[in-house]
Amino acid sequence: MSTDIEPHAPPSDGADFRDVATAHAPFRTGRFALWVVIAILVADFAWIVANNKNFGWPVVAQYFFDPTVISGLYVSLGLTVVAMAIGVVLGLLIAIMRMSDDRLASGFASLFIWVFRGTPLLVQLIFWYNMSTLFPQLSIAIPFGPSLISWDTNSVITPMTAAVVGLALNEAAYMAEIIRGGLLSVDRGQAETAEAFGMTKARALRRIVIPQAMRSIVPPTGNQLISMIKATSLVSVIAMADLLYSVQSIYNRTFEIVPMLMVAVVWYLLITSVLNIGQSYIEAYYGRSDRRPSGTTRPVAVPKEEASH
Repeated sequence: MSTDIEPHAPPSDGADFRDVATAHAPFRTGRFALWVVIAILVADFAWIVANNKNFGWPVVAQYFFDPTVISGLYVSLGLTVVAMAIGVVLGLLIAIMRMSDDRLASGFASLFIWVFRGTPLLVQLIFWYNMSTLFPQLSIAIPFGPSLISWDTNSVITPMTAAVVGLALNEAAYMAEIIRGGLLSVDRGQAETAEAFGMTKARALRRIVIPQAMRSIVPPTGNQLISMIKATSLVSVIAMADLLYSVQSIYNRTFEIVPMLMVAVVWYLLITSVLNIGQSYIEAYYGRSDRRPSGTTRPVAVPKEEASH
């Protein structure tokens, strides 16, 4: 029996093979043309903004560090920090209630999210500011009985109170869904393993589930923080002296409307740029596990002192 083995055909003049080390990316005419068009548009826009006297850049420079503007900037930053902190804590509680097996708790959380996500933030702020039209007096009373103590609503619901309550409750509704999505992204087996080691559900949530869910929660929370600093401009309609209200009070005297608005625009851009940089570092920190080799896995980290209980 003869075994004829056909020899492999020799490569054809190297035409079908390419040295990867010396290969070059092909020149893309379309991409180069797009870059040129974008560069021309950006340069033209910058030239128009710089040379249009109606922007009033000398006025912008004059009032950029004005005490009234800086005071409004501090108010905007303070509102952002306070409302965001309350929104995150309350959002965590609402998210846990939303995921609860208790129908009453889950129903209340769903109703809360439905109301505060389904109505515009501006409407909510105006509603809280005008609470005295519904309840002239705020009181602590025995159910269906006499009042024990009461306060005048206008003395309690100040512009600051209305701004904090409106921003925080609205943010809590969005943070609840963000946190709930992050918690659901963690494999259920993680919590089951922790409970098998003797940990309670609350302790497993705090020590095991939430730390792993942070990589899914933190990036959208950064987006919410950036949105919050811009949303604080809405409190100007309830006479809250934030950044926008401060520049409005100045241009109502000087009639330099566009230059003063540009002061606010530049400040908002500076703040959001800093927040964007911080968000990129945080995303890189929590995204480290995505860059690990696929063969490496992280075991469930159950603290020894917790497992012994």
